[in-house]
Amino acid sequence: MGRWRVNAVIAASGTGRRGASRPIRLGLLGAVVLLVLTVTIALFADSRPAAAHGWVTSWSASPQVAARDTLAAAGFDDQTVRDIIFTSVGGDPIRLELTNVFGASPLRVGHVTVAVAGPGAAVLPGTIHSVTFGGSGSVQIPAGARILSDPVAVRVSPLEDLAVSVYLPGRTGAATFHADAQQVNWVSAAGDHAADSDAGEFTTPTLSWYYVSGLIVQSSDADGTVVALGDSITDGVGSTAGADARWPNDLARRLDALAGPTLAVADEGIGGNRVLTGARCCGASAEARFGRDALDQPGVRDIIVLEGINDIGFSLGDVSAAQVIAGYRQLIAQAHARGLRIFGATLLPFQGAGYYTAAGEATREALNTWIRTSGAFDGVIDFDAVMRDPADPLRLNPAYDSGDHLHPDDAGYQAMANAISLQMLLPESP
Repeated sequence: MGRWRVNAVIAASGTGRRGASRPIRLGLLGAVVLLVLTVTIALFADSRPAAAHGWVTSWSASPQVAARDTLAAAGFDDQTVRDIIFTSVGGDPIRLELTNVFGASPLRVGHVTVAVAGPGAAVLPGTIHSVTFGGSGSVQIPAGARILSDPVAVRVSPLEDLAVSVYLPGRTGAATFHADAQQVNWVSAAGDHAADSDAGEFTTPTLSWYYVSGLIVQSSDADGTVVALGDSITDGVGSTAGADARWPNDLARRLDALAGPTLAVADEGIGGNRVLTGARCCGASAEARFGRDALDQPGVRDIIVLEGINDIGFSLGDVSAAQVIAGYRQLIAQAHARGLRIFGATLLPFQGAGYYTAAGEATREALNTWIRTSGAFDGVIDFDAVMRDPADPLRLNPAYDSGDHLHPDDAGYQAMANAISLQMLLPESP
């Protein structure tokens, strides 16, 4: 949310020409209004911390509009959502980003906590910390906005599961969510259960995340953030739920094992996502969400792009390689304008997948040739070469196939992470 959003919130606070024309009646009321405005600006200005201050994105999930016939579409009322998230790097303090970017009305948040996740919906006793916003335990997030919490004085470890609990005291309407979490999350029975350490009141499991879109940490170990921008393959579809087995997670493990400085990893994959076209099921296009999900991530220095297979598969031949390449070039230009490096990943084989066609295969091969040879990206990650079947290069290697001939399994995602040159990301690494 930019400066225009701050102005909109200020305008909604009741200040304006009428108040300005009657200065004699300000006094205490004016002081209260001024205090409200000060807190409002602190809460709703888009003040994501910069890398220069050591803030990086340890975890993220790209927000999506509520899908039909889901918990997100129904929304919540006097319930607590407990999202389980996985850190890439540790640090202290931390901040949480909550999102209402696809909400149709202001979102009332009554209580937020963060804790070390335990089994199921439980958390480890003694690890629960309350989260505040402008010094308050509750906050209202305008429709279309996101908000960053105050710093929370707690040290989180790298590669750790955390539970973020959000109590929603009233009817929310359709919820901003992330559909494919590859993680079991929880919704409670009625009431504020954000501070519950046991799982008793969390009665409804869900495989989506709600309202939480980022964990930002101040880290002395991370030199910045690498953003993985992609579709369902980056989102980890086909991996084991709860195993944190997406390829960005495996990349985070490799980076964490380094002796020297490392990078945080922000997973900005959305199932069904495309470079050129957005869809209700599958998020805004990569072009449309690139600023929010990649360029604006705290500490971002590198971006990995693995997108295009859905442009091919869903288009039924109506999207050409030249059109997708033009989309790639837009992303590259925007990244370079910010002084960021951007790496292109080749598209995995997909023969046997539901939307495979011979024409689509020709487009995939043309895109991969351009990614490898054009020099437009700052570097290339050749996932295709690693993941294809040596006996039939148009298909995924059966050892890495989750079964749908499109998405890898856990071993496949590990192979993808292993294919990424750490020296490309961190030239000074061993």
